[in-house]
Amino acid sequence: MTEEFNQGDDDNGTNSLFQEAVDALKQGKKARAKELITLLLKSDQNNSTYWVWMSATVDNAKERIYCLQTALKLDPENATAKRGLIMLGALPADDSIQPFPLNRRRAWEEKLILDHEKPKPKGMQAVRSSPILRLSGIALISMLICGGAVYGLMTRPRYIPPNTVTPGPSPTYSPTPTLIGAVAQPTASFVGPTPLWMLLAETYTPTPVYINTPRDPLSSDYMRGARSSFEKGNWDEYIANMQQIQLLEPNSADISYYIGEAYRAKGDYDEAVRNYNNALRINPNFGAAYLGMARASLQRNPNEEVLDFYEAALRLDPNYGEIYLDRAIYFAERNSSDKALEDLAQAEFLLPNSAMVELTYAQAYIKKKDFDLALIHALKANELDITLLPAYLIIGEVYVEQKNFEKALELLRIYTSYDSENAKAFALFGQSYYSQGEYKQALIELDHAIQLDKFQWRAFLYRGLTYVELEQYAKAESDLEKAYEQYPDSFELSIALTRSYYVAEKYGSAFLQIESASSYGKTQQDQALVYYWRALTNEKRELSAQAVLDWQLLLSLPASAMTPEMRKEAQQHLNTLVTVTPTATVTRTPKAGSKTATFTPTATPKAGSKTATSTSITATPTAPFTSTATPTQKP
Repeated sequence: MTEEFNQGDDDNGTNSLFQEAVDALKQGKKARAKELITLLLKSDQNNSTYWVWMSATVDNAKERIYCLQTALKLDPENATAKRGLIMLGALPADDSIQPFPLNRRRAWEEKLILDHEKPKPKGMQAVRSSPILRLSGIALISMLICGGAVYGLMTRPRYIPPNTVTPGPSPTYSPTPTLIGAVAQPTASFVGPTPLWMLLAETYTPTPVYINTPRDPLSSDYMRGARSSFEKGNWDEYIANMQQIQLLEPNSADISYYIGEAYRAKGDYDEAVRNYNNALRINPNFGAAYLGMARASLQRNPNEEVLDFYEAALRLDPNYGEIYLDRAIYFAERNSSDKALEDLAQAEFLLPNSAMVELTYAQAYIKKKDFDLALIHALKANELDITLLPAYLIIGEVYVEQKNFEKALELLRIYTSYDSENAKAFALFGQSYYSQGEYKQALIELDHAIQLDKFQWRAFLYRGLTYVELEQYAKAESDLEKAYEQYPDSFELSIALTRSYYVAEKYGSAFLQIESASSYGKTQQDQALVYYWRALTNEKRELSAQAVLDWQLLLSLPASAMTPEMRKEAQQHLNTLVTVTPTATVTRTPKAGSKTATFTPTATPKAGSKTATSTSITATPTAPFTSTATPTQKP
């Protein structure tokens, strides 16, 4: 793997930005590498090497597959992309593809190296390998710590210990009036939208913290400082205060837990886990530490398997409602809605009137496509806590699914005024504007969604559909092809892509796309669109007999299944393609003077056109000069 990637590196040796991205990825700085490679792709989206490297920066298998498939599409001989897709199960195994070369010794080889064959340690490694130097260093550090502690205790002023408040997990709140429909009053004291808490009729009362350990009197001033830092969100200052308390109370597991929570809040997940483990070392029955490890692990890697952490937390503290709530969120995000609902029933019992419980109910019901129940719970969450910003997004999403786009726009407008970094919110915003026919505004929101997240497929889908309506078919084709990989069963997408291919004179692609759409159409209106576009495409492919069949199928549908323009156009095309010549055959019967005339219209394709022999057209008259066509569709 390294050799092939280095080859790409050599090809772009003058590109310092690419080299910086490679170095960042090798150092484990995935976020930085992703940012740099995204900039490179903006300048050259056809560079397969960039797409291969992008696959190493994304967080889930679906995104990796997309990057590698794009690389392989640009360079069909790219062995690295093929190997990656085979490993991810997106391509079948291929013996001609060699495995990634290893440029380092395997673990079992290291164990076989004799002592005299091993390279001698240098620098700090040499210090660490020397027992004498290690003991000297430990003694020196111990002396410094003890001296600092003694000096701090001697010089610190005395305080009268006040009642302390221990910071804890996110609180739940008491019922309040809903914000939906309310109008925020502008204020000169804040830049941007009015803070949601200013719309409250009264102040929230938080629930008690997870554990309220009696504090050492000497810890009181540090605890005051920690509380002030906590309220300001100054995590470094909060951690410094809590670490001072940790020196005074080395056997308090909750202090390590709260330090871990602060590190998690600032995004240092490894340090958070280290502190959670320290809490468990002090007190193996401290269940909240396992919940903290589950949270930190998921924030570090959303695909992490953390069910064991939840199980351990519940075993130690089965009455801690937040464990059930967190696990319900975990299940809901993985489409295990039934399991999520089971945990939510427990969480609701232990955390009554919790806005987060109601919001998670809504998310679970969205996954189950039960949008009515989802809306009930999302509105309840908003009623309980109008400052819970995700509730506005969830309610907006439900309104979009219910095709209530006016209300969706109202809620999404509130949400995006407070959070301008959520790509899904802007994709939903753009979809709502598209559905309302406001195409220019839709493009603004959808462009912003894609700028925030290059893998926001909903945004690509509706931007492509918007481009179709604006008759910008080349742009539409690009977006719709990207979206098609995620929404292959979308009828609306297939019709739009057919239109784009048709305008671009890619009639073969248009035919294949409309054939695919025919599998997903559910209504007579959908059937009408399939017959209409297939007829037009077959005409361009010079398959007049098949085109005649599709026009006749279209006209056989009720008038309500199509627009008057479509019906008129179908008749015009039939008049052009088909010449009807009545032929009378007189058959005499034994009864004198009796005649029976049978008229058989003959469909004659336009001269010079190709005829598909697999398609038959039969017409059966019901009365003289009256013909009812009964086409036979190609199986």
